Amino acid sequence: MTVEKIMINMQIPGNLIVELVAIFVLTMIFMCDGAIAQEDPFYCLERKLGHYFYCGSPKLEKPVKEEALASIPQATASERISEIRAQLEEIRATAILNPTTDNVSAYIRFQRIQLDRASRFADVWQRALWQQPDLDYTLLRPVSNLAKKIWSDARGAEQEDLLAHLGERYGIFYIYSGSCGACRAFSPLMRAFADRYDLPVKAVSTDGAPNDYFPNASIDGGQVTALGLSGQPVPAVILFDSVSRDVIPVGFGLMTEEDLKERIYLLILKGAGNDY
Repeated sequence: MTVEKIMINMQIPGNLIVELVAIFVLTMIFMCDGAIAQEDPFYCLERKLGHYFYCGSPKLEKPVKEEALASIPQATASERISEIRAQLEEIRATAILNPTTDNVSAYIRFQRIQLDRASRFADVWQRALWQQPDLDYTLLRPVSNLAKKIWSDARGAEQEDLLAHLGERYGIFYIYSGSCGACRAFSPLMRAFADRYDLPVKAVSTDGAPNDYFPNASIDGGQVTALGLSGQPVPAVILFDSVSRDVIPVGFGLMTEEDLKERIYLLILKGAGNDY
C-alpha cells in the first residue's frame, strides 16, 4: 500500500500531504549533508562503507591558477647544474658500492646524457667562434702551423724595426759585479746585443771590478741607488728613456738575446694586457 493510499484512508487533507512530502525531502537532504559534513565512526571508520554511504566523499581540488604557478620559485641554471652533479655522483656511488648490472647501466646512461650535453655545448662554442670573429682568440694568436709562422714572422719584423731605432731615444744601463758568475757569462752576450743594434750602454760595477767587454765601465757612485735598484740582483739590464726620463727595468739575471728582444718589444710597444 502506498503512502498516498494510506493518507487517503486516514482521510488526511491533500494540502497536508504535500507539506509532509516536502518535509520528508528536506529531511533527507539535511541528513545527506550531515553525513558528508561529519562521517559516522561506526559506518565509515569501522565498517568502511565508502563514499557511496557518504563516507569519505572525495573532495574536488580547486584548479591551480596560472598566477599561482608563476609565483612558485624556479631553480636557477647554476642550481640545476649542481643538482645534476649531485645526482651523477649519487648514481656513481651506488654503482660502485653495489655494482649490479642495473646500477652500472644506470650510471653509464646518465653519464652519457651529460657527455652529450657537454659535446653539444662544445660544438655550439666552436660554431660561435667561426661566425663571430670578435670572439675568436686565434685571430690574435694563431695556432695552426701556417698561420703561426706568418704571425711570428710579422712580429719578428716589428721587433727588428723597433730595435733598429731604439738607440735614437733609449740608452741601456748594465749593472754587474766582478764576483758574479752570471755576470761573467752574460757580459759578452750584452756586448754583442748592443753592437748589433748600435745601442749606447753604460756599464756600472757594483764592486769596482773591471769588465773586459765594457772597458769604460764606471764604479757605482750612487747610480744604482738613483735608479732605484739598490739591493737588486745582478746582472741587471735597464732601459733609460731620454725623453720622458723614465727608468724601465728589462730584467735581472741571465737572459738570452731573444729574451732581451721580446722584453724590450713588449715594454716599449705593447701596453699591459694588449699582448696575451
